[in-house]
Formats: sequence, C-alpha cells, structure tokens
Amino acid sequence: MAKKMTFEDSMTQLEKIVEDLEAGDLPLETAIKKFEEGVRLSKFCLDKLDETEKKVTLLLQDQNGKVKETPFSVNDTIKEE
Repeated sequence: MAKKMTFEDSMTQLEKIVEDLEAGDLPLETAIKKFEEGVRLSKFCLDKLDETEKKVTLLLQDQNGKVKETPFSVNDTIKEE
C-alpha cells in the first residue's frame, strides 16, 4: 500500500526539484520531467492549502453560523515583552 502524500513531504520534494532545476546541469528530458513533477506537486500543495482554509473558516463560525473574518497579522499573535 502506497504512503499517502502529505503537504510537508510534497513541499520537501518541490524544494528539491527547484534546487535541481536551478543547478542547470540536468539533461533537457530530465529537466522537463522534473518540471512536470513540480507542477503536479505545486497543484497538490495549493489544493491542500485551499482545503485547510475552508476548514479554518468553518472553525471561525460563531454560534449563529456567521463567519467573522479578520485579517491575519503576525504582529497580533506575537506579544512583545
């Protein structure tokens, strides 16, 4: 049974593909195959992020079922001491 692909695994593979392509020493056919794999992994990651955003939106619903969306700011989550 094949291991289910995770977002983190996909990002790691995508980063490796980018490094390989940026090195510029791959034969053209290999570079094209790696690029195609990178596009597939990128789409998978985007789909996972969209799915996660929908889950977070559901969690943010109030008791009346209304979603109160507020802009996220890193500064709001970090308190300076």
